[in-house]
Amino acid sequence: MLSTYMVEAAPSSPRAPPLSLQGLRVDYGQKRAVDALTLTVQTGEIYGLLGSNGAGKSSTIRAVVGLLTPTAGTIRVFGHDPAVEGLAVKRHIGYVPESPLLFDALTPREFLEYVASIRQLSTEVATERAVRYAKAFQIEPEYDRPLGSLSNGTRQKILLIAAFLHEPPLLVLDEPLNNLDPRAVRIMKELLRRYVGQRRRGVLFSTHTMEVAEQLCDRVGILDRGLLKGEGSLATLRRDVARGDATLESIFLRLTSEEEGVREAVLSLGGPDG
Repeated sequence: MLSTYMVEAAPSSPRAPPLSLQGLRVDYGQKRAVDALTLTVQTGEIYGLLGSNGAGKSSTIRAVVGLLTPTAGTIRVFGHDPAVEGLAVKRHIGYVPESPLLFDALTPREFLEYVASIRQLSTEVATERAVRYAKAFQIEPEYDRPLGSLSNGTRQKILLIAAFLHEPPLLVLDEPLNNLDPRAVRIMKELLRRYVGQRRRGVLFSTHTMEVAEQLCDRVGILDRGLLKGEGSLATLRRDVARGDATLESIFLRLTSEEEGVREAVLSLGGPDG
């Protein structure tokens, strides 16, 4: 986790998209988690990576942020290769992992000060931003309590603040709304929409919650057993996969061939009396 906060200077290519994956493959021994994945996160876009548990979402994200080495394929962050410029590329990324793993002995204030120092932010800038986010997420009462004593929801908010703290042009968020209360979820939705509207920014956002993706994402990629089964805006997917006003959930189930399985599972459960 520490490596995700390290920083080096790296000018971004003026025409390169925030993120580009070409033929990405991730293997764990004999198991293939991600298979020939090609996608691009465009400037000003929230791209949703959708899939059931085990579909390959987290493996893709961990490869993007440098926590694992791909078996094959290329990753480019604003035109830069993380395999060659690993520390430099991390300057452009704000990352939230799926599990809120933090330094339990530190307080939120101490943890964010630590992140700010690694990110080479001035004390004044870091303090102003951290306080602003703490107020917005209503975590001020917990600001000086050990992270190990805080709820999962509060710990998730701290991770989100840490990701936003240096205002990176690419946010890579793995199930970022996990454990958040409805108020915080609404704030995050508004914040992400505003965030990508500023300068050359993009967001890669993984989730298995279809309603969130439908409301928030400009485009989605649907992963199933490591394969990209469909990609595009909701309107595009409705045109190419379904008809009329089909929900993203129904499109997802059709593309992943789970539609019939869901019906069979429901029928097998019978009625209220079994």
